[in-house]
Amino acid sequence: MKYGIIGYGGMGAIRHNAMRSIGQGLATKIYEVKEIPEFRDLLVEDYREIIQDPEIEAVVISTPNFLNKKLTIEALQAGKHVFCEKPPAFNAAEVEEIINVENQSNRVLMYGFNHRHHGGSLKIRESIESGEYGRILWMRGRYGKSVDENYFDNWRAQKELAGGGILLDQGIHMLDLFLQIGGDFDEMHAFVSNLYWNLPGIEDNVFAIFRNSQTGMCASLHSTMTQWRHLFSFEVFLERGYMVLNGLKTPSGSYGAEELSIAKNRSKAPAATWEDEEVHRYDVDQSWEREMSNFVGAIKGSVSQRSRDSFEALRVMRLIDRIYDNERHESETLYNKLRGESDK
Repeated sequence: MKYGIIGYGGMGAIRHNAMRSIGQGLATKIYEVKEIPEFRDLLVEDYREIIQDPEIEAVVISTPNFLNKKLTIEALQAGKHVFCEKPPAFNAAEVEEIINVENQSNRVLMYGFNHRHHGGSLKIRESIESGEYGRILWMRGRYGKSVDENYFDNWRAQKELAGGGILLDQGIHMLDLFLQIGGDFDEMHAFVSNLYWNLPGIEDNVFAIFRNSQTGMCASLHSTMTQWRHLFSFEVFLERGYMVLNGLKTPSGSYGAEELSIAKNRSKAPAATWEDEEVHRYDVDQSWEREMSNFVGAIKGSVSQRSRDSFEALRVMRLIDRIYDNERHESETLYNKLRGESDK
């Protein structure tokens, strides 16, 4: 399969390396504003040379956030399969626009949510689906990083280019895991702030809680870039045990070792001890290869998707919309409460 890459920064290179690793495609054209000596022969001056090339079947989009929607729609309309980094767009309404184009294109559209393909995440999902641990009672996710003064020079520090701050950068991955593992939520409350970096529209902290009113399952999220260290922690607590994933295997290694602890509870206290835990350590990150294999498999028809990837992206963006709306007092429920009015 011949494909093109639009945007060859850090993520574009990672996607290219993953595709070469699985040996399922050949990048024939690359568009990037900076020089790439290693692939000088593949560089084109205009991204349209990739989208309009009849020999190219698929396009990998790894550009700043504000370009994702535009390029995805253009590529789908040109009859290309599309793999695009997250976020899919700036809000759910824009994702619905993309889905309308996708429906007409009859092409595969996938988004870069590689965290669901990490070894620890896959093991959690497998263990839950076995039924051995009962139903999920609650989940907790913490995901944060440390940034420095150079952040001001990054496109992520500009609202018109990024669309938002740490929530769209990292928190979106944790929300995706919540939805993939636990299902939907219909109730939420959130606090969003930018107390330290003071960048308009670029939050540096999000505290949010969610609940499924039918099942009672709750989840809490803290997404931050003011904890002065890189940290990833995803915890799932069930009727008959718990699963705690700490650390994340990444190219930078800054999140520490990726370790998953699983244990069953007891009928009498203490519910569990450290010795009871079954520990899994993941020293190699294969999430990128797994994700690109799924993309190629979906194109070839050899991978059956549990649900359309664009619909999964839409679910995440609807949650993100509600978080931002809640903080801006655009949430009807919160607005009514602030005015002392009934929700009914």
